Amino acid sequence: MYQNILVINLMQIGDLMLTTPVLGALRQAYPQAQLTLLADTRWRELVEENPHLDACLFMDKKGADKGLAKLWQFIHKVRALKFDLVINLHRNERASAVAAFSGAKYIVGYSKPLFSLLFDKTMQNPSIAHHIGWGPGGVFPPHHYVPGWEHQVHAHLNVLRKFLGIEPEDDGLEMALSEENQQTADKLWQEHFTEEDKVIAFNIGASWETKRWPDNYFAKCADKLLEQGYKIAFFGGPMDLTIVQKCISQMQYKDSEALHIFTGKVSLAVLAGLLRRCCLFLTTDSGPMHIGVAMNLPVITMFGASPVPGFYPYDGRSVLLKSPEKCHPCGIHQCPRTGAENLACMKNIPMAAVMHFAEELLAKFQGQPAYKLPPHKGDYQCRVIDLSKGEF
Repeated sequence: MYQNILVINLMQIGDLMLTTPVLGALRQAYPQAQLTLLADTRWRELVEENPHLDACLFMDKKGADKGLAKLWQFIHKVRALKFDLVINLHRNERASAVAAFSGAKYIVGYSKPLFSLLFDKTMQNPSIAHHIGWGPGGVFPPHHYVPGWEHQVHAHLNVLRKFLGIEPEDDGLEMALSEENQQTADKLWQEHFTEEDKVIAFNIGASWETKRWPDNYFAKCADKLLEQGYKIAFFGGPMDLTIVQKCISQMQYKDSEALHIFTGKVSLAVLAGLLRRCCLFLTTDSGPMHIGVAMNLPVITMFGASPVPGFYPYDGRSVLLKSPEKCHPCGIHQCPRTGAENLACMKNIPMAAVMHFAEELLAKFQGQPAYKLPPHKGDYQCRVIDLSKGEF
């Protein structure tokens, strides 16, 4: 029986959110253990209130803990905590090094080569894409791109099955808020909306250009929903301000009092507190998409470059529109196609399809806010609309 457990995921918002089912499963399997999570300090609000955790460690990868010498100092800090089980849930060099040199009695999960020699058990992460061979000169596009074939949550839970011999319960994505952050979100909501308002959230930014649905499509959807009496709330981080402003400039109702802009103005925790009061989320494949799922908010998302099996919204009520382009999924951050064919994967996801499913979900759930919707444990396979097969 393990008494002191460390789970590692030092990646981005979405990756960290997709780790949360593991925390609940470990708490159920080892109720008396000290359970700690190591994450990037930028995303501490996502996990620091998680009810399954006893402690968090945060690494400032881009600041105080940057560089090889600082990494080694951080590893010494981890070693001093004398973990008897370390589970690494992302195969990158930094996380692999922390796990490998943690001094734990049992080290399992994903690992880069060489570091894996110090793990007790490793496995391939079947949710992550692989590039086999490269184009001329070793540049993109890859000769052969193999997308992940299993959802990241399932892959992580299989680590527990395979290496710990437990049958983990899957409670889906989770995010808890501090009382202070919830109160901040509630106050902000009251300043912008009434209790009767039906608010649809928009997140139009994404880390890759190839994950972004055209901003003029979002603009037209926002106009149509405003015409139907809904309120619109734009979210996103400071890096999304320019594209949000461009999107809104193309709207017919850009000066409407029913249009509210929170882009760059709220923390991740306050974002979560606001999303739980919305009734639908139109979003790209992004970190906020997974936060919306954790807040019980039905999602409509569009996947162009992104592989569907590994990262679809983990919610059976949500809808994913899959690009009809033959090059989907490419996993490329910038589209190599030129002219009218540039970003065709996203351009060819029609606005009419997004509006059809938006109106379907709004009718189904009667525009209720996410926090009033019933739980749906075990129902995590979203509805995938394959536009290449004429499913719309």
